[in-house]
Amino acid sequence: PPTPKIFHGRESELNELVDLLLHSPARITILGPGGIGKTSLATTALHHPEILARYTDRYFVSCESAASHEDLVAIIASHVGVAPTQNTSKRILHHLCHCPPSILLLDNLETCWEPLGSRGQVEQFLGQLTDIPQLALMVTMRGAERPRSVRWTRPFLPPLEPLSDDAARKTFADITDEELGDIEVRELLEVTDNVPLAVSLVASMATFEGYETVLLRWKEEKTTLFSGGADKRSNLDLSIRISLSSPRMLGSPGAHLLLSLLSLLPDGISDADLLQSDFPIADMGRSKATLLRTSLAYLDHDRCLRVLAPIREYIRNYHPPPSSLSRPLRQHF
Repeated sequence: PPTPKIFHGRESELNELVDLLLHSPARITILGPGGIGKTSLATTALHHPEILARYTDRYFVSCESAASHEDLVAIIASHVGVAPTQNTSKRILHHLCHCPPSILLLDNLETCWEPLGSRGQVEQFLGQLTDIPQLALMVTMRGAERPRSVRWTRPFLPPLEPLSDDAARKTFADITDEELGDIEVRELLEVTDNVPLAVSLVASMATFEGYETVLLRWKEEKTTLFSGGADKRSNLDLSIRISLSSPRMLGSPGAHLLLSLLSLLPDGISDADLLQSDFPIADMGRSKATLLRTSLAYLDHDRCLRVLAPIREYIRNYHPPPSSLSRPLRQHF
């Protein structure tokens, strides 16, 4: 894909990523919640002048349709020019072993890595890819968890966070032609929590519908306002649904309950309040860990467990907490 034309607020992450890629052997994961800009960062790095000079071949492989190890192998084979056979994975490894310095970017690898039934094979194949010295491996994944079978390059890139206020404003200004004052822009950006996908969507809507209409629709429709796109890169609701339906979340009913509870707490909740409360959530520690591992929640600077505004509003709209949760919450606070 071409380099993103609008790219603000990721300069330090980009510089760090490029620096890691220039030092062989590079094995890098870009982590974070859906819509946070993982693919944009990785794609921008692929087009960086120093990367173009360092690597002869650059392969961008979207793993969105790969539901298994076999699917992953088939998709990679089609991108690197290897015909499918009974030993496709071996042929891929042989082909890449005899290539000049190359980068293989596996975008949205969590699709085939998440299911426990295929995780072992996927991790084994990743390990085999990283045995190729002239191949740089770059992976983007939802969540905050890296595959374990790979010796990832250190220092690790931390999971991506929302944009700064300044970067969000610049992104908004590059997309919309609506002349808005600082207060109006700030009001619109507040509903996005500076998540890049949400910023892009609200800016596009402001261009066509105007500031007042978008704000009014947000108050009435919440995240359904951003559900018109056909895929997760243009549909915020769909992006959130994908995260909620991941095997890690499906295997932790308590995580869904905790997330619904957090949807009522814009400022989050501390560990002390979680421990002292009487919330009917089984295995609270595991539930919290699951939300952190999937990047559906995060720890703020005060170590409070919080949820980004777009996710919070989606949960309140579609999965509000039952009275068995909201009642003890009101009693506790």
